[in-house]
Formats: sequence, structure tokens, C-alpha cells
Amino acid sequence: MSHDFVLEPAERWLAHDPDPETQGELRRLIDAARAGEEGVRAELAERFAGPLEFGTAGLRGVLGAGESRMNRAVILRTTAGLARYLLSTLGDKARSAGVVIGYDARRRSREFAEDTACTLAAAGIPSHLSPVPCPTPIAAFAVGHLGAAAGVMVTASHNPPEYNGYKVYWDNGAQIVPPHDTGIATAIDASPPADQVPRMPFDEARAKGLVRDFPEALEPAYLRAIRGLAVRDDGDRDLRIVYTPLHGVGGRLVRAALEQAGFTRVTTVPEQAEPDGAFPTVSFPNPEEKGAMDLALALAKKEGADLVLANDPDVDRLAVAVRRPDGEYVQLTGNQVGVLLGHYLLTEGKAPEGEGGRRLVLSSCVSTPMLGVIAAALGVHYEETLTGFKWIANRAMDIERSTGARFVFGFEEALGYTIGSVVRDKDGIGAAALLAELAAVRKAEGKTLLDALQELARSYGLYVSGQRAYTLRGVDGVEKIAAIMAALRQSPPAEIGGVPVVAWRDFEARTRTVRDGGTAPLVLPASNVLVYELEGGSRIIARPSGTEPKIKFYVDVREEVAAGEPLDAAEARAAARLDALARAFSGLAGMG
Repeated sequence: MSHDFVLEPAERWLAHDPDPETQGELRRLIDAARAGEEGVRAELAERFAGPLEFGTAGLRGVLGAGESRMNRAVILRTTAGLARYLLSTLGDKARSAGVVIGYDARRRSREFAEDTACTLAAAGIPSHLSPVPCPTPIAAFAVGHLGAAAGVMVTASHNPPEYNGYKVYWDNGAQIVPPHDTGIATAIDASPPADQVPRMPFDEARAKGLVRDFPEALEPAYLRAIRGLAVRDDGDRDLRIVYTPLHGVGGRLVRAALEQAGFTRVTTVPEQAEPDGAFPTVSFPNPEEKGAMDLALALAKKEGADLVLANDPDVDRLAVAVRRPDGEYVQLTGNQVGVLLGHYLLTEGKAPEGEGGRRLVLSSCVSTPMLGVIAAALGVHYEETLTGFKWIANRAMDIERSTGARFVFGFEEALGYTIGSVVRDKDGIGAAALLAELAAVRKAEGKTLLDALQELARSYGLYVSGQRAYTLRGVDGVEKIAAIMAALRQSPPAEIGGVPVVAWRDFEARTRTVRDGGTAPLVLPASNVLVYELEGGSRIIARPSGTEPKIKFYVDVREEVAAGEPLDAAEARAAARLDALARAFSGLAGMG
């Protein structure tokens, strides 16, 4: 008997889909495929290419019917697995402390959040549900503040409007890492079909106390906590700021955080002020993307603003632009913002009390190494982690426990920053308040953030970062990426573009090897990443993408700035060196 390997999985899924909206969508596709409509079988095959993978911090995917999309059926099965894992791992704590549930303003976010709460309630696990769409940092803060057993945030962060996601936090307030991620994934795989997942009716769950709104005191507690992160209370608080939440959920709390810090001259981009999951003014609601900040920059020019701040839709990232002397605006990179904030906290923030007190800063391994250089000069403990803020947050807590060091700051180049231990994840609200404070302090000194960056370059060297990404699709592409990484491991280059390699780190083998052959272990979890440290402080990183069919090469160049030399000249040299190193390494890897 022959089987239709496209239609049969779709029919099985349809039989167990509890959502009338996705039922209708899938039925129309199946009928169109049976009628021979062009392209529909390929679309069905894509929707049933395998379950949406529970990965880095949970799920993320395009909304729609099918096992490979984000929908209520997937949410129900995922939450059933999460509930089973929580009960087997935490037991009574899960039943008593419950799970925080936050959600943003994307399409279907509230429905997914309620399905999560109803499924947990049926398993006897209470939930603390945000009464309104909320920022990701609030959900992460709530886990620790309420003493919850775990947290769920329904968001797709800065992805396009057709996406949604499901992010999971452990009881420490940080995104899950092994073994919890694999344990939850295994429990999800054992979940029954979606229509067989037990769900308590929402009103019944509320009546039984198994669904509770966030307490009214939660947001004020968060705002007090981030106000406590302030380094200085002086500076020019008359600073003019233009802000955009990019149609996300940051507007109310970001303005409240700025106001409590004394910043009252804040103008929000009116076209982007209200939460809207359709993101009508931007095709890609990521402030790093070209054009995403055009409305904010135009308003800043009109208002003569000193500073432009932007969050992504779930408010865990922060973008910054500043006015140049000619009146135009330049957007800072995530590396520049990270170095500015880190240096400010380390040089002007309160030092730990007590004999032997130490401070700790971290960044992801693909972020600029400049923060590490600053930390070393100041006697501060610094480490790099794998990409993804879950690694920064969890490693910070590990080091705090084992050494007693106080975590001060962590960042990744993709616009993610956190200050102290208020939020164990990226926090675009706290970062916005501290960045505004820094800008105000420098303005009172007659300086801008651009001046501050120049001073850092003259003190520690000019660091310039760039990236080359190569897309290699299909099975052949996967094999070629694997072959490139294998070849680089088997024959590590002695020099790149004429610059000697002084050491290389293999995160898969978890070793660092210096050029004389000596090795030392790495504390990071195993990952398919290679780092080449070059003479003079530059470096190159090779890393396959975890979400796309790409191999990425990151280049960080360090350039000395001579006394009295215009910074423009050093920047031009650094850019030329970066391009030369990128081309040389791409050729060495067989991609040039």
C-alpha cells in the first residue's frame, strides 16, 4: 500500500488541532493539494518537515498551521512537556511557587499565554499572568521577585510580524541551559496530541487561584530596582531625547524609567508609540536593520535631540544614536554601547566593599574584546561566553557563587545589555536609563558619547569590528560548512593576512592552544566555534549560524592611535586592515 508522505502527516495533525483558525487554514491547504494546485504540496511539506525545535531558549517560528509553525497546538504540547518536567524536577516547588507568564503585543500572544496558563493549571501548577502585554525584562524580573519555579515569555523579540515564540526561564530568572533545555524537549516529545492535552477552562483556573495576575507592586518594584542601578545623580538632565518602541511594548515603562531618573524632555515617535503586532511602519522591527530608525532620526533632527533611543518590540534590546557636531546623527554599534556602559560602571560605579571584593563583567565571544582589555587594566574579572544571553546570565551566577565576585555588567554585540542582578537577561529599559544618565553626565562636561568613545580609543586602542556571512543552502551547503570547520581545526593557520596567530581557541574541544604548542582548558560549554588571536590584539572568529544555513566570520581589529593623531586616520587604517583580514581569512577558508 502506498503512502502519501505529504498529505498523511497533515491529515493526522488536522485531526488533533483544537484551534478552529488553524484547522480551517490547514483544511484549505489539504484541499488545494488534492486539487493539484501548484506549490501547495511543497508548502505542506515545509510545514511538516519536523516538529518546531525546542532550542536555545524555547521556540520561535512563523505563525500558522502545522508542526513546524507556531500555533496553539504546538503551545499546548510544549506546555504539557514543560509542566511534566517541572513536576518531575522541582515537584512541590512547581505546585506552590508557580510559573510566571508574560507576553508581548504580537499576533496571538495573549491566546498562547492563556493556553499556557490553562495547561499548567490542569497539571496543578499555578501561574502568575501579566494582565497586559509586557516587556521581556519584566517577565524575567518577575521570576526572581515572585520566587517562581519558572517563567514563560511569549515573544518573537525583533523578528518580522509573521513570527512568534515561547521563551522559558528557570527558577534563577535566567533563560534555560542544559540539562533543562534537553529535559524539557524530551518531555515535549512525549506529550500527547494537542486535543488530548488536559486544559482547565480559564475562568475556572482563575476561580481556583491557579491563574493570578501580576501583583500591582511588581512594576514599581522593578522601577525602583533599576533606579538603584544609577551611578550618578548629576549631569545635564535637560538632555533632549527622542525615543521609539518600534510598535512594541516598551513605551510606558521606558518613559517611566527615564522620568524617575530626571529626564522629562523625552519625545516618543508618534507613529510607533502604541503596541501593534503588525508593525505598520517597519518591515523588520529590529533597530539594527536599515530603515528601522528612520522615523526616530527624522524626528530627532527636527527636535534637535541630543540622543535617540530605540527598543526592539519586546524591549530586551537597546539601540542608540547620537548627534554629531554637524547636526547629523550616527547610530552606535552594540559593541560601542557595551564598551561605554561597561567602562562607566567600572570607573565611576561603586566598588565592592570588604577585603578582596571583586567585580565581574562578561560579554559574548563574538562581541568586541575591548571590554576585556578595560577590565584587565582595572583589575576586574572578565570572561567571554558563548553567544546568547542565557550563557552570560548563568555564567555570571556561577562565578558569583564560586568566587563571591559581584556581577556588574554583561553585553552582547547584538544590542543586548544588563546591569547588575536586577534582571538576569537582556534589559532594554535599565540600559536606556543608564545610557541616558551617561550622556547627561558627559554633556555637563561639554562632551558627547562620541567624545567618550574617542577618549577610550586613545586610552585602550581603537577597536573596529566587522562580519562576513556566507549562505550555503541545502545538504551540500551543510556538508561544506562542516568541511570548512574541520579543515580549520586540522590545520590551524600560523598567520592570517601576514599577521601571526599567537593562539587559537577551539570551543568544541574546549581548549586554547598557544603557538608554542601549550594548551589550557576552556570553561565554556562545547560549541562549534573557532577563535584566532592575532599579534597586536586583533582576532578572527569562525562560527556556523545556529539558525540559518550560513557560516560567519567575525573580525575584530585593534589599531593604536598615535598621540595627537586625528581619530579619522586611525579609523581608516583599522577599516583597511579589517577588510584585508576578512578577505584573507575567507580565502583561507575556501570562501574567497
